[in-house]
Amino acid sequence: MDDYERFLHKLRGIEALFAGATTEGEREAAARARERILARLASTTRVEPAIEYKFTLPDPWTRKLFLALARRYGLRPYRHYRQHAQTVMLKVPRRFVDETLWPEFEQLSASLREYLAEVTDRAIADALQADASEPEEPKQRRLSED
Repeated sequence: MDDYERFLHKLRGIEALFAGATTEGEREAAARARERILARLASTTRVEPAIEYKFTLPDPWTRKLFLALARRYGLRPYRHYRQHAQTVMLKVPRRFVDETLWPEFEQLSASLREYLAEVTDRAIADALQADASEPEEPKQRRLSED
């Protein structure tokens, strides 16, 4: 299994976790996980009104991830006239955002950042044969006490 396949497997596992998967077989069934989350959203919507949320997602990768996740659950992201490109609006019940959508997004986003960092480091090392690590920070001098 290559890095990309491991990354996809990890993303599917995160969704299964938020769907409440209890067995290994369920974790492998991403479609069933999605259906459970959709059912949870439908039941939440029946008892709790949808409210308008404003999400600010400054980089294009996390924004694309968030948009895809929202659409995967049948939500319709939008933007008001003259809002910035990094703004995403959703009408959704608070409980679904707090218990499912945002926590799942945060885990998926962390996995995506980790994967992109690994790919970037590998590409720089392979193409440029260069060290892309963070710069050194000089040690601070201590002021002598008088």
